[in-house]
Formats: sequence, C-alpha cells, structure tokens
Amino acid sequence: MLRSRITPCLLVHRKGLVKTVEFKEPKYVGDPLNAVKIFNEKEVDELIILDIDATIEGRGPDFNFIKNIAIESRMPLCYGGGITTVEQAKKIISLGVEKIAISSAATENPQLLVEIGNAVGVQSVVVVLDVKKKGLFKNYEVFTHNGKRPVGKKLTDIVSTLNNIGVGEIVINSIDEDGKMNGYDFKLFEMIRELTSCPLTILGGASSFENIKEAIKRYKPLGVAAGSIFVFKGKYKAVLINYPDRIARNEIY
Repeated sequence: MLRSRITPCLLVHRKGLVKTVEFKEPKYVGDPLNAVKIFNEKEVDELIILDIDATIEGRGPDFNFIKNIAIESRMPLCYGGGITTVEQAKKIISLGVEKIAISSAATENPQLLVEIGNAVGVQSVVVVLDVKKKGLFKNYEVFTHNGKRPVGKKLTDIVSTLNNIGVGEIVINSIDEDGKMNGYDFKLFEMIRELTSCPLTILGGASSFENIKEAIKRYKPLGVAAGSIFVFKGKYKAVLINYPDRIARNEIY
C-alpha cells in the first residue's frame, strides 16, 4: 500500500547545490554530497536530486557524480537530469539509484518511458512536469529546459498519455511557486489528480511543515516534495539543512 512521503528536492548547478525562485537566479547553498550526509542523519523518507544543467547543456548524466551520491546515500534516491536513453537509465539504476526522473525526454518521446519501464521496472520511472500559468486566461502549460521551452501540448493530454502508459510516479512542479515559500498550488494539483491514477508528488512553494501536513491531510497518500524549507531557516533564509524529526513526521502523516 502506498504511504505519504516527505521528500527534499535538491538542485545541482555547476556541481553545487542551489535554490532557485521561479527557476531563475540559482543561489548557491552548499555541497550536494554534504547535504546528502546530513539528510542521512535525519533519516529522510527519500531524496530527489535534479541536475538542472544537463538538458540545457545537451549532455547526458554525470555518472561519476551519481555514483558518489549513491554510495553516500542511505535513503531511497531519485535522480534526474539529461536522461534520454534506456542505457543511461540502466546505468543509473546499477549505481544504486532507486528511481529515474525524466522531464523533457518524457514529453518529446513518451515511448521512451515504456522502454525504460520494461528495462528497470515501471515503479522506477518518474516523470517531472514543470508547469506554469500562461496567457490571458492563466492556463497551465508544461515547460522544459528549466522553464524556458514550452512543450506545445495540452497539460491534460500529457497527463492522459502518462496515465495510459502507467508510469511509476508523476511529480507536479509549479514554476510559479518555485522558491517563494507561499504555499503549494493546490488548484493545479487537484486538476492533475482528477486526470490520473498514477502516484503523485507535489512540488513547488511549500511554506512550512504545516503546509506539508495540510497537503497530506487533503490528498493522502501523497508524495510531498520541497526545496527551500529544507535548506533555509528563518525569514532571512539562512542556509541550514533541516527536516522534521520522526515524532513530527508521525504527526504530519
């Protein structure tokens, strides 16, 4: 049976751990490997690591980096960035990563998801949909390449395709709310929830652990991911890796 999960999402840019606001102005917040070590001690449910440079630079995954992260990680790990082939996915899984996160390649070639699922298991295939409002009527649209390139397909059609394929998980990431810490876009999430039976994770805008608790209470079971609240502390956003302890998590679940 699925259970709710609280998942830090770490962004890697130029080998460093960064945090963005609306996918812009990446702010350096530390060393990714050091962050993994701290999250190990905090016994997090799982960890998402996204290389935000790979697709932009037109390159594949950095296998040496992934290997070092996987060796250090004592929690389930999901990695994304530059994955465009079955061979790359198999290599990443062989390094000790549990899940493969795919974004641009998933919208360009949905058949790739089927092929990767056949190779490593459907449960290991995660699709990240970066979504923001556009136009006069503020319709939700999917973007790739760090929010710079519109997919050109209806969000509902993309989700329908993913549902028919039967991917292991869909991460709904709000570009509009990214890094703002104003709360999740529940309207966006509810729309997606009506379109698919695939396991879902919400990402973008988490304001507090109470906001995470609200999301889980509304949509349980649910994956709840966040970035800023796990790397910043206080109104001045001092860099501090943090995560609710086991007692607090039990109250949230």
